[in-house]
Amino acid sequence: MLHKLFILAAAVFIAMPPVAAQNFPTRPVRFIVPFAPGGNTDVQGRLIAAKLSEIWNQQVVVDNRAGAGGTLGVEILSKAPADGHTIALASFGNILVGPSLFTKLGYDPMKDLAPVVLVSQPPGLLVVNPGLPVKNISDLIAYAKANPGALNYGSAGNGTWNHLFAEHFKALTGIQMAHIPYKGANLAIVDVMSGQIQLSFAPIPVAMPQIKAGRLRVLGVTSAQRSSLLPDVPTVAETGLPGYSAASWFAVMAPARTPSAIIGKLNRDINAVLLMPEVRAAFAADGTEPAGGTPEQLRESMISGIKQWGELVRKLGVKL
Repeated sequence: MLHKLFILAAAVFIAMPPVAAQNFPTRPVRFIVPFAPGGNTDVQGRLIAAKLSEIWNQQVVVDNRAGAGGTLGVEILSKAPADGHTIALASFGNILVGPSLFTKLGYDPMKDLAPVVLVSQPPGLLVVNPGLPVKNISDLIAYAKANPGALNYGSAGNGTWNHLFAEHFKALTGIQMAHIPYKGANLAIVDVMSGQIQLSFAPIPVAMPQIKAGRLRVLGVTSAQRSSLLPDVPTVAETGLPGYSAASWFAVMAPARTPSAIIGKLNRDINAVLLMPEVRAAFAADGTEPAGGTPEQLRESMISGIKQWGELVRKLGVKL
């Protein structure tokens, strides 16, 4: 009950911005995307930027600042003027994992950034080579235990979400799988299809064409509930590993000390964008669904995510 009252109070606050926020933005807004053009971060960022430009009748300029595993762009954001005219689309790696993964990080996500809104939480797909004699998660666990050392899994690199999703899977099952890092999820999927490695936790847009063509077999979706985009694909938890849940993470952030009225307007307008049918359709094509919510809910998501994935990174001893 208290939680519901808290959300209601936050909603009332967001719905009644002070006069100063009603005039925001007063000039073009810089929207930092901390990765190169073309990836899902860039796709989601450009969609939001285009719609905000229409709502505000003010230009929202996407600024791709790739580098240092996506942390460079967030560091730039953390040092920007706290007036709402610089925002960024942050992600799983540079917010939830970065503090534990990087030996030197130029910002503290909880101290140097202001949460605005959760944008999406894309799940992954656990896919295997069709020649592997497993049909579901229970089969995979049994096979791994009966054939120690037989399984290799590919990821987009050390510390990436699909690396950590697989290590989370290993930790809950007690099975052994060797990690083969690649320079991108696409390369890992190519080797799963060829049989060079046996499995991977793959992005939905990358995996689905190959699944439909019969070149990959999907065993489960990593989210706690089935994806409405793939209602016939069971969750990993349903088919052999109760309690397993893992999803990637994208959120709009602003510099710390950005006025609460500006945060409220940003939150309200981006939530409106995420409800647009054309935006939901574009997100679906990118393998995810819009999230939304309050800044307070996003802060709680940050706290729990940093704790969960930080503990795993420290256990693995991975450092970049």
